[in-house]
Amino acid sequence: MLEKIAQTAEYILSHTDRRPKTAIILGTGLGQLATQITEAEEIPYSEIPNMPVSTVEGHSGKLIFGKLGGKEIMAMQGRFHFYEGYSMKEVTFPIRVMKACGIETLFVSNAAGGTNSSFRVGDLMIIEDHINLFPEHPLRGKNYDELGPRFPDMSEPYDFELIKLAETIAVEKGVHLQKGVYIGTQGPTFETRAEYRYFRSIGGDAVGMSTVPEVIVAHHAGMRVFGISVITDLGGFGTPEKASHEEVQKAANAAQPIMTMIMSEMIRRS
Repeated sequence: MLEKIAQTAEYILSHTDRRPKTAIILGTGLGQLATQITEAEEIPYSEIPNMPVSTVEGHSGKLIFGKLGGKEIMAMQGRFHFYEGYSMKEVTFPIRVMKACGIETLFVSNAAGGTNSSFRVGDLMIIEDHINLFPEHPLRGKNYDELGPRFPDMSEPYDFELIKLAETIAVEKGVHLQKGVYIGTQGPTFETRAEYRYFRSIGGDAVGMSTVPEVIVAHHAGMRVFGISVITDLGGFGTPEKASHEEVQKAANAAQPIMTMIMSEMIRRS
C-alpha cells in the first residue's frame, strides 16, 4: 500500500508544478464548482496509476490543480463510493495520495437527504459531526505508523475553527447555513421513511452514502477537515417524497453558487 501511495503521488507531482496545501472533494451534482477554479490543470483519473475510476453519473473523474479564493488548491471532481463495489481502501486511497502530495486541509462536500424536519431542499448544512454506519471501517486491517496512529482520536473530526470561519462568513454574506450531524450509510438505495425516522432518532440531521470514510482517513492522516452537505431531498416526516438521482443532482446544482462562495472565502481566509 505504501508503495502504491508513493507511486501515485510521484506521478501526480511530476505532472504539475503546483504544490497546494488545500484540497476539495466535489460530491454528487457539485462538480460545476470546478468551473470556478482558475489557471486549471487537469489530470484524468484514468491516467493516474492505481487510481480508481468513478462510475456514477455527475462524477466526471479528474484531478484539478488551480486557484480558488486566490490560493492554490487540488480538487477531486468525482469521488469513489463503497456501493460501487470498491473496498474502503480504494474509496479512501485518494486521501492517502493527497497527504503524500502535501495536502494539509481537506474540504468535503456531498448531497444528502434531510432527516431534520426544520430543513428544506436546497439548504446547506455544515457537518459538525458524523455517525458511521458503513459495514466496513476504512482503517480496518494492518496499520502503518507512517500514515497515522492505530487508534486515532475522533473527538474533533471536523475542525472547530473552520466551522467557526464558515459561520462568520455566512453571517457577513447574509447566507443561512444549517449545522448538524451527517450519517454515512452504504447505499445505493435511498432511505425508506422508517429509516429516515430511525436516523433522526439516533441523532442524525442528514444522511448520505459518502464522506465519512474519507474524513476518517483524512483525520487519521492529520489533516484539518471541513464538511458541508447540500440537502437534496427530505423524508420520514410530512408528505412522503420520492428521491431520484436526477432530483438530487438538480438540487445540488442549484445550491452550487452559495457553496462556491462559502468555500472560496474560507480558502481565502484560512
